[in-house]
Amino acid sequence: MNSDCTIIQNATAILPDRLLPDARIVLRAGRIAEIGRTGKRVPMGATIVNAQGGFVSPGFVDIHVHGGGGADFMDGTASAVRTACCAHTRHGTTTIFPTTTTGSPDEIHAMIAACREVRDDSKLVVGARIAGVHLYGPFFAPDKVGCHSSAGRRDPTSAEYSGYFATGLVRIATCAAELPGALGFYRMARRQRCLVTCGHSNATWTEMDRAFRAGMRHVDHFWCAMSSVPSVRARLGTPMQGSMEQYVLMNDGMTTEVIADGQHLSPELLTFAYKLIGPKRLLLVTDASRAVDLPPAHYMFGNCETGTTFAHDGRVGRAPDGGLASSSMGMDHMVRTMRAATAAPLWEVIRMASLTPAERAGISHEVGSLAVGKRADVLVLSRRLIVKKVFIGGVSQSA
Repeated sequence: MNSDCTIIQNATAILPDRLLPDARIVLRAGRIAEIGRTGKRVPMGATIVNAQGGFVSPGFVDIHVHGGGGADFMDGTASAVRTACCAHTRHGTTTIFPTTTTGSPDEIHAMIAACREVRDDSKLVVGARIAGVHLYGPFFAPDKVGCHSSAGRRDPTSAEYSGYFATGLVRIATCAAELPGALGFYRMARRQRCLVTCGHSNATWTEMDRAFRAGMRHVDHFWCAMSSVPSVRARLGTPMQGSMEQYVLMNDGMTTEVIADGQHLSPELLTFAYKLIGPKRLLLVTDASRAVDLPPAHYMFGNCETGTTFAHDGRVGRAPDGGLASSSMGMDHMVRTMRAATAAPLWEVIRMASLTPAERAGISHEVGSLAVGKRADVLVLSRRLIVKKVFIGGVSQSA
């Protein structure tokens, strides 16, 4: 008998650089044991999964996500963390980086502690696996706070952020490059081997270049809450200066991300990003709120008691002033939207949702692609890229 063996067949496997039709993927002892062609003898006792002519994909990796299923990670409880992780697993995310927003130091520490509790729970067999926390808020520029609570925004100080890094759970770290103390933040984040990012910022090219030398390598949600030539001119006057957009496009050492929910960015902007930045430097993220899988209504962004209200219309969240307030969709929706908007090869679209974020987060040796020896975080998708089955460490989840 071979009860710890699952075989997925009658599928097209999505590899990092091509499609492999008529594929058979063997999952054993929590790992991908074999990738080959259908037709080999089936081991006795193996569980057979018929993909019915669909696709087998690596599980998605989301490095920028605030909540889902009615919970926000900033609620600061293990129950909220489990709820959000399970919600995103239904949409194909198998590795997740819970993301902070603006809030008090106590709220941020509570969020990190709740994520640690869930990550370390050996009894937990469902829900996306937490690979670390994305320290996103509170270090935003005052004029780029967006839907986040402005009351919880502040400039970085080592006395505060060193405490977050000391938890050992922060793996992605964001700060607006123009803030006093930003360079010290970047240097400490680099020493912690974090993916160091700039977001919610009105930074100039010069400020971005200083940040790059200090270790910053990524820009959050391209075109959203970021500087442009006109916004920098409004801040500093003439002569006009380069912004975050130009810096990312010109610097091959930089990566960025898009929210491909069909509401934040138009098809031509998604195509522009794909064509000019490419699938090895461009990531898909959800930036999702607690409204994922919930009906249209008003909800809280951030902590359920101290956050800000937003309206979910069934497609996207909107702040009271009409501005966008995070997405309301899972990663499978982002994949389908990106595929339809760009006509990119499917393996490159999947790469942007799996291997590229895994590489940037430093976990691609374990997850992010279908490869023998990697963790068996695997999806079965229909021909229309609908999630049919989810495996995390070889264990079947509810999709």
